[in-house]
Amino acid sequence: MKSVTTFAELVLLTVILGISSVISAQEKPLPKAKTGAFWERVDFGGGLGLGISSGYTNITVAPSAIYNFNDYFALGSGLQYSYLKQKNYYSSNVFGGSIMGFFNPIEEVQLSLELEEVNVNNKYVDLGGNYSRSFWNTGLFLGGGYRQENVIIGGRINVLYDKDKDIYGSAFMPFVRVFF
Repeated sequence: MKSVTTFAELVLLTVILGISSVISAQEKPLPKAKTGAFWERVDFGGGLGLGISSGYTNITVAPSAIYNFNDYFALGSGLQYSYLKQKNYYSSNVFGGSIMGFFNPIEEVQLSLELEEVNVNNKYVDLGGNYSRSFWNTGLFLGGGYRQENVIIGGRINVLYDKDKDIYGSAFMPFVRVFF
């Protein structure tokens, strides 16, 4: 039941963000100067996540930066750190980075390719004692999303997903990206 609730919460959040981005998109921002300066083509963004409930904590910080070559292509990198703890059962620290490529065939559509490498440190607490496991996890994500100005809502699929070795519960992951 918890995964259904989490999915419902994610859908609701996506709808709310979608509506707010459509409302805020009614005014077009001034275009960036066309001087070609490096920093004028760089956008910063990423993700922040916080989930807290009785005996459960999940915190994620994932900053990223992309360089826009033109209106169609961008390349960037990101860092990520996640902390997850379920009281009296499990804790995890995940950190690493990614390289991202974006293609915008039309203004409203963004296609993405992302290579992610993260180090996973898990600790399990059991009635019989403690157990730790550390490993590296590689993900290759193909994604697509609807773009409204600097907000992208979509999904991505990890084509290297292996349910026995992966840190994610599914190959498919919805996302909301924001860049400034």
